[in-house]
Order: sequence, then C-alpha cells, then structure tokens
Amino acid sequence: MSRLLWPAAILLLVAVMLLSLAVGRVWLPPSAMIDGLLAPQPNLASLILIELRLPRTLLALIVGLTLGLSGAVLQGLLRNPLASPDLLGVSSGAALGAVIAIYFGLASVFPLATPILGIIGALIAGLVTFTIGRGGTLTLILAGVAVTGLASAGLSLALNFAPNAFAAFEITNWLLGSLAERSWSQLLLATPFMLAGMACLIVNMRALDALTLGETQAASLGIDLDRARLLALLGTALAVGAATSITGGISFIGLLAPHLVRPFVGHQPSRVLLPAALFGAILLLVADIATRLIPTDQEVKLGVLTSLVGAPFFFWLVLRLRRTSP
Repeated sequence: MSRLLWPAAILLLVAVMLLSLAVGRVWLPPSAMIDGLLAPQPNLASLILIELRLPRTLLALIVGLTLGLSGAVLQGLLRNPLASPDLLGVSSGAALGAVIAIYFGLASVFPLATPILGIIGALIAGLVTFTIGRGGTLTLILAGVAVTGLASAGLSLALNFAPNAFAAFEITNWLLGSLAERSWSQLLLATPFMLAGMACLIVNMRALDALTLGETQAASLGIDLDRARLLALLGTALAVGAATSITGGISFIGLLAPHLVRPFVGHQPSRVLLPAALFGAILLLVADIATRLIPTDQEVKLGVLTSLVGAPFFFWLVLRLRRTSP
C-alpha cells in the first residue's frame, strides 16, 4: 500500500466502526454515545452501546481480520486466486463441528465446546482437503468441494434428526450467520483462538513469497514446504474455526478482500496479507451495517447478505480467469 492509502484505509476502518456503534433500530448520535460512555449511572444509551453494539462491532472487526487474512494466505499458498476457507471446506468443517456442539447440548454444559469442536472440524476438513488434493491446484479445489459437500450433508443430517422444532430453528438460524446478539463472553471466548490462528498465518509470509517461484525453487531457497502447509492449515483452522463457531456461516469475505487490495499493493503475497486482513474487517463491518439498514421486518442475516454480494463477484472472477488463461 502507498503511504497515502494506509492512513486512508485505517481512517475508513475507524469511521465504519463508529458508524456500526451508531446504527440500529435505535440510532445513537455522537452526543448520545459520549453521554452513554461518560454517564455515572447506566442509561439506555450506555446499555445499548456497551452491551449490544460494542461487542458486535469488535467481533466484526476480529472476524473480518481473520477471514481476510486466511483468504490471502490460502491464495498465496496455493497460488490460486479462487482459494478461500469456503472453497477448501474449512468453513463447512468448522460449521459442522459447532453444530455438533449445539445439537448434543455440549455448548450449554461446557462453554468452550463450540469453539473447540469448530476448530477440530476445521482441522479435519482442511487435513482431508490437503491430503486428497496433493495432485495440484485443480485437484485441491475439487477435494475442497467434496469435503464441503460432505460437511453440508452432515449439517442436513443434524437438521433432519433435530430432537424438536426449536432445536432445528436454532441450528438453521445459526447457520445463516449473524453478529447480532453476540455477547462479551462469546467475544472473549473466541478471540484468543483467532489471534493464535492469525499469528500462525503471519509467520508464513516468507514462505508464501518463495512459493511464487514454484515449490521446487522454494525448497531450494530453504523453505520447509511441509511446515508452511501445516502452519497455514493450523492457522486457518484456529482462526476460521473459532470465528465460525461464534458467528455461523459467513461466506466470500476471505475471497473478496485479497482481490480488492492487490491493485494497490501488487501480487507479492507478503504485501497482500495485512491489507487483506484490514479490508476483510471493513467489508464485514459494512455488510453488518447493511443488515441493519435494509428496511425489512426481520434483520437480514449477515451470511445471507455476504453470499448475495459475493456470488456475483465469484462468477465475475471465474469469467475473468477464463478469458486470461491460455
């Protein structure tokens, strides 16, 4: 990023976060937000701001950073602009693990059950995808599609055998993806896992740059390819698994964010990672604000909105690759 774009992007992120704190069924002007924070006694503005809007905004920030960074790392590792946690089955595996925790009531008994099973599901899905898809990029994507289909079948099975209509509604509602009504405890529960996952992904910067030359050349430069793949898998599983276990399914952020920043930073993977994380957060915050502004009786689910916006972009990207490929 140029010196002017970095401050502009950070200012945009701050502005979107402030807007996220203000927007909702009850709008909070700046004066009300300041009064709510500084008032000696709790009032309506402070309760809305601190108990509802602030954890939601911070969760959108950390999940957006996670998804943007994960997508950039996977695209750099696989040298494929279509790679993302969604396409490689990681998100679906995390969703299946989290739904298992909800289905069997483990989440109500042990608060860490949902993120832990989400991470385990993401790890297993990613491991299967990487193991089966070793033959090349196309094989890897096909393996990811197969793993996603298998995880989706497991989710459908959980809905099919839901013990009651309320459980089925809860699972369906969670799968649609949302940041609404998320609490401080959920934010604090998932954030350490997401931060640990992002740390594993950032460590891979040098390996991603070397892989642009090809696997043979990267190995000749001293890059441990197995370690790079393991860190990418572990980091994506930790970060995306924890994020999905709290927010439900949110698609396409990891695919879009790296493509939005490449025209400004170039195609060197290490230069894409942090800007992609930043724009992933901006995209998710903007999408979450949009769910509150769309005039419907019931708030549009975040995962539904990101899919509606992301799917046309994916089609455009596929057509563009088809025109440019030999």
